[in-house]
Amino acid sequence: MSTFATAADLKAIEAEMPWEDRGQARSIHDYLTRAKANHGNRPAISYQLLSGPETKKTTLTWSDLHAEVTRAANLFRSLGIGEKDVVAFILPNTLETAVTLLAGAVAGIVNPINPLLEPEKIAAILRETGAKVVVTLKAFPKTDLPQKVAEAVQFAPDVKTVLEVDLVPNLSGLKRFIVPWLRPKNPVPHTANVKDFGAEVARMPANKLTFADRTEDHVAAYFHTGGTTGMPKVAQHKLSGMIYNGWLGSTLLFKSDDVVLCPLPMFHVFACYPILMSMIGSGAHVVFPTPQGYRGEGVFDNLWKLVERYKVTYLITVPTALAAMMQRPVNADISSLKNAFSGSSPLPVELYNRFKKETGIEIVEGYGLTEATCLVSINPPGGTKKIGSVGLMFPYTQVRILTRQGATDFRECAVDEAGEICISNPGVFAGSTYTEADKNKELFAEGRFLRTGDLGRIDAEGYLFITGRAKDLIIRGGHNIDPAIIEEALMGHPAVAVVGAIGQPDAHAGELPCAYVELVKGASATVDDLMAYLTTHIHERAAVPKYLEVLPELPKTAVGKVFKPDLRRMAISRTYDAALAGAGIPARVSAVVEDKKRGLVAQLQKSAPVEDAAVASILGQFSNPWEWAK
Repeated sequence: MSTFATAADLKAIEAEMPWEDRGQARSIHDYLTRAKANHGNRPAISYQLLSGPETKKTTLTWSDLHAEVTRAANLFRSLGIGEKDVVAFILPNTLETAVTLLAGAVAGIVNPINPLLEPEKIAAILRETGAKVVVTLKAFPKTDLPQKVAEAVQFAPDVKTVLEVDLVPNLSGLKRFIVPWLRPKNPVPHTANVKDFGAEVARMPANKLTFADRTEDHVAAYFHTGGTTGMPKVAQHKLSGMIYNGWLGSTLLFKSDDVVLCPLPMFHVFACYPILMSMIGSGAHVVFPTPQGYRGEGVFDNLWKLVERYKVTYLITVPTALAAMMQRPVNADISSLKNAFSGSSPLPVELYNRFKKETGIEIVEGYGLTEATCLVSINPPGGTKKIGSVGLMFPYTQVRILTRQGATDFRECAVDEAGEICISNPGVFAGSTYTEADKNKELFAEGRFLRTGDLGRIDAEGYLFITGRAKDLIIRGGHNIDPAIIEEALMGHPAVAVVGAIGQPDAHAGELPCAYVELVKGASATVDDLMAYLTTHIHERAAVPKYLEVLPELPKTAVGKVFKPDLRRMAISRTYDAALAGAGIPARVSAVVEDKKRGLVAQLQKSAPVEDAAVASILGQFSNPWEWAK
């Protein structure tokens, strides 16, 4: 494993040879075969259905995982999956989820789908990818996922086979015998053939593939973008990008004796590539606790005990999970922990400080996105960590900060000048990021730099800072919410003339949806009226605004469009004032100003003496910075 502390260290790794000469695996099966040869009987993946530190766990060695992936890939081929056919899975985290992810990419193209989506969106993704095989859960108490998938499949005519994963073998004691009797009946409204995943896989050979492995670069995965709201777009991931992410993790971050606790879902690139692919490359051991990860019952209460149980060296997390952890005592021996890696949304300064104080563990923040397969940058674990920065660019990753110059040209921004973050690396599928050709129009600068829609700057030492978003997406706990969903719903109300939906700061989720409304002249509607209307017209609960305000007139541009920066300023002022008042701190927001380096900054005035530390302890929980007004 290479160590790195500065941008020069990373550039030196890159200068050793071109990426193409690295001699990396030429297929997922080859990648796994190398892991089996190097690490054999060492643990690869552990899983436990329940969150307790002493409940039943199941572990696959690298030899076991290789065998199970080989069996599953052979099964998919026997079901008619060719090189360009799609295996979709709609699953919580299980061992079978990891096996399906890898085997689907060996046999054809794998398509993970968020199980929290509603049936119509699951069906839309299945139609977009043309999936032929779907892997999901067998009916099980306290989940409606099999029913949702059954409803979706009836509107996805290409699906010929549904394979069901049974969670019962993960249970122990009486539960293993009682739960099958408690299964909800699952009427099947579709005509696809339903089979038991475990029984079908067991009939397949484990020692070799029954078909020729693909060794040329190709599209191996389809990942939909976004979270629980907005009609997702589907990004294409090439084999080389998947291997690149694994190479980064195994070269720069993980060793074979590391144990990584990852309570993140395997329908998301963070868990699949920087984690699972890096485990294959390094031979490290990954632990997936409970089907719902951090959302699983008792996970936060038992998290530190799970660290102790597995002797975890790295914790994979997101800011919302860190906030929940800090509400619980460190009640176990966590001396094995080296670092925690955080991603998906900006990490508030105060949360970083609290975590480090309570645990003694450094949080390493990074940046990645589905459209780039994943990894872009990271704060070096062995070097300077700049709070508020997402770190240094990985080897073979080029980030340029560009701004429009004329209708079609771009200008590169100066050091510390904000512009759009544009990326080129082995994970970027230049020109073909999305399955829909129209979605790729104007997506690239100079033909190969992916325009992320994020605004940022690069400082003199090469550190990347994200200062805002060119797009208006609301990022709630790492889930993308399209504000158009809220705006279109409210515009259906006869009293509503104009709507602006934004993300307001939140100490736990990063952002929460918020809406401002201007009524039709002469019409009347209360906030309660509009909220009641929304609850019946927005089907995704995550998108229902947590705050709604009726204004005499919304701020607008010269051409009449809602001017959202002013709405964000209002939301920051209101949220910060409420937090300060709630803590009894005699300070209020006097203005919210745009800073080219830091984005929107709250300027405060105090009505009585107050310590900076007291203000920082409250406002440091939010991602937008603050300062005293001059």
